Amino acid sequence: MLRVNIVGAGLAGLSAAVTLAKQNTGCRLISVQISERAQSVLAEGGINAAMDVSGEGDTPREHYEDTMRGGVYLADPDAVRRMTETAPEIVGDLIRIGVPFNMEGDALVQRRFGGQKKTRTTYARSSTGKALMTAMIDAARKYENIPGEPLIERCPHHRFMNLVLESGRCAGVRVQDLHTGQVQELRGPVILAFGGPNGLFPGRTTGTTANDGCALAAVFAQGVELANLEFIQYHPTTVRIAGKRMLVSEAARGEGGRLYAVRDGKPWFFMEEKYPELGNLMPRDVVSREMDAVRRDPACQPQVWLDLTGLPGSVWDKRLPDLRREILHYLAIDPAGEPVPVSPGIHFFMGGICVDKGHRTNIPGLYAAGECACQYHGANRLGGNSLLGAIYGGRVAAHTAAAERMDQEGPAEKRADETGDFCGKADDFSAQTAERLAQILTGGLGIVRDEESIGRALEELDVLRQEIKVAEVRENRDRSADLDRIRLGEAMLLSARARRESRGAHVRADYPDRNDEDYQRTTIAVCEQGEIRVFLRKIPGLD
Repeated sequence: MLRVNIVGAGLAGLSAAVTLAKQNTGCRLISVQISERAQSVLAEGGINAAMDVSGEGDTPREHYEDTMRGGVYLADPDAVRRMTETAPEIVGDLIRIGVPFNMEGDALVQRRFGGQKKTRTTYARSSTGKALMTAMIDAARKYENIPGEPLIERCPHHRFMNLVLESGRCAGVRVQDLHTGQVQELRGPVILAFGGPNGLFPGRTTGTTANDGCALAAVFAQGVELANLEFIQYHPTTVRIAGKRMLVSEAARGEGGRLYAVRDGKPWFFMEEKYPELGNLMPRDVVSREMDAVRRDPACQPQVWLDLTGLPGSVWDKRLPDLRREILHYLAIDPAGEPVPVSPGIHFFMGGICVDKGHRTNIPGLYAAGECACQYHGANRLGGNSLLGAIYGGRVAAHTAAAERMDQEGPAEKRADETGDFCGKADDFSAQTAERLAQILTGGLGIVRDEESIGRALEELDVLRQEIKVAEVRENRDRSADLDRIRLGEAMLLSARARRESRGAHVRADYPDRNDEDYQRTTIAVCEQGEIRVFLRKIPGLD
């Protein structure tokens, strides 16, 4: 059986695997960690679907309009429309496979999330990702346990090394077994679903740094087009814990939490004053930008606080119990009785592998879905749309890959006579070098950027690249994976420099206005013979 190879076993990968199995198409789930430890487990707030359970007259059309507006009209409108129209069906399917969404009697309960005018976020307390993943893992198990040749074959503890490219087509993947060091070529179409490059920003992101960016950097070096890399979402309410940022879910503000700063000795609820319609539930880029402005305001104390003390006990008991426990555990603060100090942290990468409506990349036989792909979120992602985009995108990629699957010559599996470290593991990229790269990138890709900060970051990145090359010769050791990560960082910076406007999560102090005439386009970065080229491409449906 020629299988589809899925790289990543989180929500997008599981969605693709189950969809393929339902079509009687075999696949492999290839991942460094087991699904139970995937990034998707950490998602808290919920999944969006216009089901109008609150009687507000919500429709998929309004969900579509909120998504396009939140992304500042930088996503493919047809792709977004299809996703939002399918969302109620997806939530219904999740209920049928056992996701324990919050209910009141037999009625589904939804909550309000940022950037949306209606209540449409379905949730399982404040652990929605864990609930979804548990149900999806269980749904996949029955296809793994088929006697003889299971439709889903698990390959945990395998690290992606690179794509197998033949005659301009993706013919498979090259992976390494982390237990034995054995290298394999696994033939067949490939769906990439390995999440965002959190590991490029250690200590600054809410995501797991096990997503080290090596896979995205490797496929970029092989010619896969990336899109909109300049759009990095800073979630406004995070707190620093050991090694990373902990998310204080947007659900807290959806239930009535209020942001304030101390100005002239008094609490100033700045979001409510500046944005009376949505207040604390403005899109995340707006809230993060306002918090950054507060920090710079000499009349204000720099710390911003999230006040949850007005939430009733029933909300803590039924809707946010996990969040309360986390804050108590990590900060020794009971949010029901005192405000929580919060600040923006990197949370989501809107940009990634450029795909079309069928989730095809620029290389035939290669597809991508989930956070590693760029499709539905435009310049800024609405809370609750990431879980939806992962499940829907995994389904679409699977349908496309199955329809286009072609018999390929050669064995379905090929073991190479190679062992050892071939894949540039994250721990090989020393903690000191990783921190330097993170400092450089955040210096040029902060909440507010300009030509000077981006240019300085590019210069510093070139110095780091030269140091790595010198060390490569001195140590007589292949550092190509490290250089690939630096090249990926360079592509992010070059994309930010090329977009001379402010839009969504990309704010240029030197170009503060939005410019639809020149920049309502997708930023494309491609690596050709080791050199990065960045250009703008028209968005389908906006011509």
